Amino acid sequence: MRLAFCGNDNASAYNISAGVLRNVCFVDALNLVPHVFLLFITFPILFIGWGSQSSKVQIHHNTWLHFPGHNLRWILTFTLLFVHVCEIAEGIVSDTQMKSRHLHLFLPAIMGFVAATVSIVYYHNIETSNFPKLLLALFLYWIMAFVTKTIKLVRYCQDGVPFSQLRFCITGIMVILYGLLMAVEINVIRVRRYVFFMNPQKVKPPEDLQDLGVRFLQPFVNLLSKATYWWMNTLIISAHKKPVDLKAIGKLPIAMRALTNYVCLKEAYEEQKKKVADQPNRSPSIWLAIYSAFGRPILLSSTFRYLADLLGFAGPLCISGIVQGFQNTTNNTNTTEKVKDPSNSYLSSDVFLRNVYVLAVLLFLALILQRTFLQASYYVTTETGINLRGALLAMIYNKILRLSTSNLSMGEMTLGQINNLVAIETNQLMWFLFLCPNLWAMPVQIIMGVILLYNLLGESALVGAAVIVLLAPIQYFIATKLAEAQKSTLDYSTERLKKTNEILKGIKLLKLYAWEHIFCTSVEETRMKELTSLKTFALHTSLSIFMNAAIPIAAVLATFVTYAYTNDKPLQPAQAFASLSLFHILVTPLFLLSTVVRFAVKAIISVQKLNEFLLSDEIGDDSWRGGDGSVAYESCKKHTGLHTKAINRRQPLRYQLESYEQPIRKQTRPVEIDDIAIKVTNGYFSWGSGLATLSNINIRIPTGQMTMIVGQVGCGKSSLLLAILGEMQTLEGKVHWNNVNETESSFEAPRSRNRYSVAYAAQKPWLLNATVEENIIFGSPFNKQRYKAVTDACSLQPDIDLLPFGDQTEIGERGINLSGGQRQRICVARALYQNTNIVFLDDPFSALDIHLSDHLMQEGILKFLQEDKRTLVLVTHKLQYLPHADWIIAMKDGMVLREGTLKDIQNKDTELYEHWKTLMNRQDQELEKEMEADQTTLERKTLRRAMYPRESKAQLEDEDEEEEEEEDEDDNMSTVLRLRTKMPWKTCWRYLTSGGFFLLFLMIFSKLLKHSVIVAIDYWLATWTSMDNANEVRNADEVKSTNKTYHVAVFSILSGAGIVLCLITSLTVEWMGLTAAKNLHHNLLNKIILGPIRFFDMTPLGLILNRFSADTNIIDQHIPPTLESLTRSTLLCLSAIGMISYATPWFLVALVPLGIAFYFIQKYFRVASKDLQELDDSTQLPLLCHFSETAEGLTTIRAFRHEARFKQRMLELTDTNNIAYLFLSAANRWLEVRTDYLGACIVLTAAVTSITEGPNSGFVGLGLLYALTITNYLNWVVRNLADLEVQMGAVKKVHSFLNMESENYDGYLDPSQVPKDWPQEGEIKIENLCVRYENNLKPVLKHVKAYIKPGQKVGICGRTGSGKSSLSLAFFRMVDIFDGRIVIDGIDISKLPLHTLRSRLSIILQDPILFSGSIRFNLDPECKCTDDRLWEALEIAQLKNMVKSLPGGLDAMVTEGGENFSVGQRQLFCLARAFVRKSSILIMDEATASIDMATENILQKVVMTAFADRTVVTIAHRVHTILTADLVIVMKRGNILEYDTPENLLSQEDGIFASFVRADM
Repeated sequence: MRLAFCGNDNASAYNISAGVLRNVCFVDALNLVPHVFLLFITFPILFIGWGSQSSKVQIHHNTWLHFPGHNLRWILTFTLLFVHVCEIAEGIVSDTQMKSRHLHLFLPAIMGFVAATVSIVYYHNIETSNFPKLLLALFLYWIMAFVTKTIKLVRYCQDGVPFSQLRFCITGIMVILYGLLMAVEINVIRVRRYVFFMNPQKVKPPEDLQDLGVRFLQPFVNLLSKATYWWMNTLIISAHKKPVDLKAIGKLPIAMRALTNYVCLKEAYEEQKKKVADQPNRSPSIWLAIYSAFGRPILLSSTFRYLADLLGFAGPLCISGIVQGFQNTTNNTNTTEKVKDPSNSYLSSDVFLRNVYVLAVLLFLALILQRTFLQASYYVTTETGINLRGALLAMIYNKILRLSTSNLSMGEMTLGQINNLVAIETNQLMWFLFLCPNLWAMPVQIIMGVILLYNLLGESALVGAAVIVLLAPIQYFIATKLAEAQKSTLDYSTERLKKTNEILKGIKLLKLYAWEHIFCTSVEETRMKELTSLKTFALHTSLSIFMNAAIPIAAVLATFVTYAYTNDKPLQPAQAFASLSLFHILVTPLFLLSTVVRFAVKAIISVQKLNEFLLSDEIGDDSWRGGDGSVAYESCKKHTGLHTKAINRRQPLRYQLESYEQPIRKQTRPVEIDDIAIKVTNGYFSWGSGLATLSNINIRIPTGQMTMIVGQVGCGKSSLLLAILGEMQTLEGKVHWNNVNETESSFEAPRSRNRYSVAYAAQKPWLLNATVEENIIFGSPFNKQRYKAVTDACSLQPDIDLLPFGDQTEIGERGINLSGGQRQRICVARALYQNTNIVFLDDPFSALDIHLSDHLMQEGILKFLQEDKRTLVLVTHKLQYLPHADWIIAMKDGMVLREGTLKDIQNKDTELYEHWKTLMNRQDQELEKEMEADQTTLERKTLRRAMYPRESKAQLEDEDEEEEEEEDEDDNMSTVLRLRTKMPWKTCWRYLTSGGFFLLFLMIFSKLLKHSVIVAIDYWLATWTSMDNANEVRNADEVKSTNKTYHVAVFSILSGAGIVLCLITSLTVEWMGLTAAKNLHHNLLNKIILGPIRFFDMTPLGLILNRFSADTNIIDQHIPPTLESLTRSTLLCLSAIGMISYATPWFLVALVPLGIAFYFIQKYFRVASKDLQELDDSTQLPLLCHFSETAEGLTTIRAFRHEARFKQRMLELTDTNNIAYLFLSAANRWLEVRTDYLGACIVLTAAVTSITEGPNSGFVGLGLLYALTITNYLNWVVRNLADLEVQMGAVKKVHSFLNMESENYDGYLDPSQVPKDWPQEGEIKIENLCVRYENNLKPVLKHVKAYIKPGQKVGICGRTGSGKSSLSLAFFRMVDIFDGRIVIDGIDISKLPLHTLRSRLSIILQDPILFSGSIRFNLDPECKCTDDRLWEALEIAQLKNMVKSLPGGLDAMVTEGGENFSVGQRQLFCLARAFVRKSSILIMDEATASIDMATENILQKVVMTAFADRTVVTIAHRVHTILTADLVIVMKRGNILEYDTPENLLSQEDGIFASFVRADM
């Protein structure tokens, strides 16, 4: 057949006798002109442009400007493209009915399609390079196209083509579109004035893009890139090369920052407040405020959602059309004749839509559009949700900063509640926003679905719908139960963690006493309880999954069975598969509805809580401390001649008080008004209860002097400070802050001191989660000299030197890794460093020992503060400092007892003065005791131990070993990258097998069976419906009824089996998950508890705890559902692909490129998603910490006036977390758009192949149905893979601990072979002993020989690291004895089982360790001893009276770590514990290092009397404790240097022991 533009079967084709424009063919040719014109003009420009642009790819980023009407232009162009596709299709379909090819029917349309595509590419390039003059070409094109199309339309009208003809409609629509595009172009000229005007408009790109830090481009890119997230490609591909970090994701665009949204929401909320101002019982509505601030995007998202849902119904309709059309073509082939008359080649739209290929293309386009709209809806809600969360966090934070202190202290608003508001309630609201379009979209979807079903199947459709609707409430019920189960699980796991934490802290003791198993069982018990509640959790989860899978099967079964028996006509394939597809659509909203309703309920509760919080009491506006009058002051000049009075320690305080004179420091002058910094007149203050806590306060605080506030505990000293700071409610009276400038040579000091901020150190130290330096500087500029002076005054330097990174060390949350005294000193240092006129110190000495207090008083307070002439108010209990005070306020029961100088009080109130003197007496005696015990050194030791666990135990290994390791690490980047992209299959296998092989097999088998049955159901349906149609011709009634019964029976059996299998699979997965979790935790716990002590020295405690908390939680609760979802979606996709390929094998050819694309998409996505997930998690923690820190340190922040700085920090943290979350959700959208488009391609290929190749209509329907399910599940496969990969990290971490070596617990001897009472004598022989910590380390003891007679008291001394402690550990085989041996009572200890050995010896450790539980449990966890024995032990340890006085006696509770006893008492408990274990050998490892003199003397006495007949080995920290020993061993570097009685050793003048004793004296 020859090709001709106008066809060659019509003689009149080229006839123009009736005028040129009357010729159809000519008009079509005329339509080609504009398209060709555009292509000729734009191609050279595009080529030149692209050639030059490739060099400056990044340039468009800053010149990214949208021309006016940008979005409208994209929408119109896309519509134009769609209409062009219709025109091409119409032309081709018309052409098939001709005898010869008529190119003019579709060639102009194809050219138009190409031109429209080029126009938008051209426009995009012009826009990004911001060169609007080139738009003229497009303007001309629109005009020409408009004119030619109009000519065509006019021609149709003249010919009287009816409106129902498709070609007429298409041409009409095109005229309108070209006209609109022309209008858009004219508008650009009008606004930008780039041509025809003298002054073109100058424009700048949006503010965000001028700042190169913004990497989130979604708001700025063009419409296509917005819809497909094309701009994310660079990030996702670069993640492959290097991990995504905070720098890569940049800053939030301005419109999304927390501050912007906070302003919006705040204004809306204030509006609501105004509305209800006159109605006292109504509270302002947060809902309305949210709506007015974020209403527009919510509406936009809902619109997208509606469009997507309506387009979703195109699937079933197209399936029905295609199957119907296919059936018709197979049934009546060869009936249609070719249309003869070419002039009448018009198609009506319904004929057009009956064409199966047209329907396939329409289905493809509908799917693409539907998915694009759906993802757009998701994105808009996510963005709005994030904006809302930012705004709410800022609102909550601002409120926290203004909360009245009484609210916090009186328990109306606990810290826990505030943390919940931040962590839970805001997230609940955010999630609700994500899901809220569902609330109004779902009902519409359900109603539409039911109507369509009714149209297809009549009444029987209602039966199926009823099944779905009736089962939905059960879903809701299950969902609520799930939440309850989760809560109880949480309680148990918290308890389990507490116990585990205790075990890990006291692991050394547990091992030395052989008590591991007791504590292990206690954890296992709690774990069993936790597992029980996890079981209910798993049961409900699996029920929920089961309902989700079984409801559609049940509904379909009910519908089709009803239909088979109520209708005479057999079921058509078109009906069957369209309705199946509709049921799949219906189930999703119903399943989600229960979730959405649950979230809505939660959101309502959250909003109530938020409202209560936002309306709670605020602190009064302290206008008297308002202004910003900053005053110049004399900067840190050293005032010479002001000598502070030295405190003479040797002479008791009472004499000092007698001989007290006004210090030389200041000339006393009458206190005038300008000398008063703060004055309180007639003050009554309360903590919000209405009752005055402080009453009748009239005081004044002199400027530049030291005021001391003294009084008993609870008399209102701290309250007085807070009242002055405005933290309490003022019932009456007034606090007056003096505003007089101190004019002291103001020209010298340009730096100003903040007048109204008060440097305040609270009683309970409050630290930030930041470095030590940041905690001291606290936002002030850094001044090295001043900083040094302050740290010296607070004697912080030695502590700072101990920290691993000096003052750049991060202090853990709430200063967790510092002791009380250290924290307090840092807080005082902060108050001293700040540049304020007034300093308030609230009992700064409470946690400090006497030396530190003195140093602080001398250096910090008397020297540093007074030299700066700063006003100081000091609350204290240490009366010995009274002589230094310029002004004293004595308080009692919330009233001021006396006020004045010490002289005044001595003269006026002798009674009080005498009372003070007696108190000082008592303090003096305490002093004598305290002088010996040096608490600070102890604190520093614990700090060193906490910070350097490894160094304190063993000298560092050789350098070269470390070097080798480093070389391994930076082994080429490529392996790292390979690891980043590889799925951890090995770990997955480990996880699956830890659940047991039987369960694994059961799970795989039931899963495969279930999916086979589900496929079988649909397959059966296909054969049944196709059969019926074939039978219809023969029309034998009895055959039909038997056939019907047979088909229905098989269908019902298969469906029933499917439902049962759904239940079984969901249960097996959860069951397997539980077993795996149980086994993994059990193995982990046992492995860790039996691990060598070296492991605990090398591994930070937090790391081990993390395995038990976060990782165990993931294994318990997150992996099973992910695994279930992953296997389900993967198997669904596979079975679908299998089914389609079975029906039409050609489909497999098309599958290859799609498969390759899918592989790359998931590969890139997984890596990026993992990084973004980690970023989101890691940025969340600092935000929550910042909130809880602020709430704890409110008074301090407000006293310092640092609210603004903290707000700024909060906004930064919120924005950082939000941008991470935003990128994560954008990455998810990126993936979903891509997988959805792939799914649409699969549908198209499946449709086309099955239409051309399909065996019968049933299988065409089946293929299409399955192709549609693929689109829904493809992205779940990838999302679940990515989640699983992240979650498998937890299993990997747990496994890394499971490969650790355990201690060797079995000996050569059986426990029964060891005598019951061994060791009886307590004779110890040490023969040539060599010890090391690990086989690759150097020995710490080298060839040590010693002999200890039974009952001898032996002392071992030596410098740090000389091997004293290692020797004590060697007795217990806690270290590796690789040569020589220790023989106790004739038995070599290396032959004994570890448990036996350790349970027969006793040791008292340096750090006293107590566990939470009763005192009885602490002394004797094995419950072997009688009460008398325990009381005897307590009496020996001098604790009997104290324990008797406690409620419950022996059953009195010990809090965690024994915090409710002093260090000395704890050490005595340990002694009692050692005594309870009647062992003939006792080892004391520096047991007296951490206790005061008195307790130490008790200990020594006890050892001499109670342990008289036992062998005692003492490892001495202070040599004088072993002067009374029978034998002294002096060690150095793992060797014994001296070995003799102390008397003999002392007589050697140049001996080491003698030098030690001299040094210790």
